[in-house]
Amino acid sequence: MTNVDVVKQAYSNFETGNVPAVLALFDPQIEWCECKGMPFVKDDGIYIGPEAIVTKVFMNLPVYFDGFNIAVNEIFGVDNKVVMVGYYQGKNKATGHPFKANATHVWTLKDGKMTHFFQAVDAATING
Repeated sequence: MTNVDVVKQAYSNFETGNVPAVLALFDPQIEWCECKGMPFVKDDGIYIGPEAIVTKVFMNLPVYFDGFNIAVNEIFGVDNKVVMVGYYQGKNKATGHPFKANATHVWTLKDGKMTHFFQAVDAATING
């Protein structure tokens, strides 16, 4: 499986709610860099390891958003880097504001595992 295939599989698993399968693709020391503009980020937005990502990110999505999902427009890569270009959709529970916000993810992979995640997202649209 190529690095692009690994990332595509992760998004497919996330879309169907198969979080254990997503986590199985993560390196045990994965570094996750969440955008500081996301409403649940109270610190620097950097989380290490799958457990931290589940508790600090994944579990917060339904707390802050209704119907949160990721629409993938494109996934491409070269060497150990893979990029997803798409958008987030949902409704911000605090504001009642529905959103469709541009999002880009940059993944680094090693030996078939995701080792680093960097997110760039239009948080102003999400928080609107």
